[in-house]
Amino acid sequence: MSTPQVVLGTFLRARRGALLPGDVGLAEAVDSRRRVGGLRREEVATIAGISPEYYLRLEQAKAHNPSPQVLLALGRALVLDADATAYMFRLVGQSPPQSASALAGTVAASAGERDDSDEAASGLAALVMQWTTAPAYVSDRVQEVVAVNDMAQALVPFPLTPGVNLVEAVVRGAIAAGTERSEHWEQMVRRVTAALRYHSDPDDPRLQLLVASLSASSRVFRSTWASHEARPQRGGDLLALVEPFGYVTFRWQTLEVPGGEYFLTTMFGEAGSPASAAIDYLSARSRLARALDADADADAGRLGRSGRLSG
Repeated sequence: MSTPQVVLGTFLRARRGALLPGDVGLAEAVDSRRRVGGLRREEVATIAGISPEYYLRLEQAKAHNPSPQVLLALGRALVLDADATAYMFRLVGQSPPQSASALAGTVAASAGERDDSDEAASGLAALVMQWTTAPAYVSDRVQEVVAVNDMAQALVPFPLTPGVNLVEAVVRGAIAAGTERSEHWEQMVRRVTAALRYHSDPDDPRLQLLVASLSASSRVFRSTWASHEARPQRGGDLLALVEPFGYVTFRWQTLEVPGGEYFLTTMFGEAGSPASAAIDYLSARSRLARALDADADADAGRLGRSGRLSG
């Protein structure tokens, strides 16, 4: 069985051999000493800012446990995109950095990744909007809502629209609730705060502004953040007021979208449960509202055509 060091060395040699000097900004001058394609080891080492001897040991599987900083530097030197850099981290048994910018190898690669991210967000938004019987929303790593369907907006006990930060919305909801169900709200604040720390990039300016704002306004957020609680958002229970059912407990489940930038959360109820009945009720009400809106639009269109004809 190949060791991680052997696999990493093979990977580095292959990626070095696939590059031309011009790919990394080196002169393409004819060099009689360059008998094989690809970059020289010394060139990769210089670009990465490590010694040629250490790079040689990496390729020969003689160096153990390269640091994350070295791996990121090699990713940039070898013009790896985010996926290839993350793969290199996994080869040596390390978790890649969460920051997409840290994983981006070149300006061109970063732009391509942003395009991929935008495309993923658009696709996820289209997906959840088609779910007319399942409350669902999409958020990013700082818990900012990217997309939400009508069912989720009707069910979640705080304002939830694209652009809203989920943690901020929960904190504001807890403040507005006061002493009413305070224990439930505190648990919710602690949960979303721990998920915020777990999933977010500490260097993200959006995170820094959010933490400063919420620390000033919420004791629970401030204490949870200061305690460094960090847990992924996976699933749990949500208590929501749904008239005419009263307070209903729903199940929720969060799925991480490949790439780590987005999370899809859906709410549901066990068959035959009050939560299931409430979702059926909200779905029927949503269908009725859409039908009435369609009828109103059709009536407006007919009136407009009639007015033009009579004129």
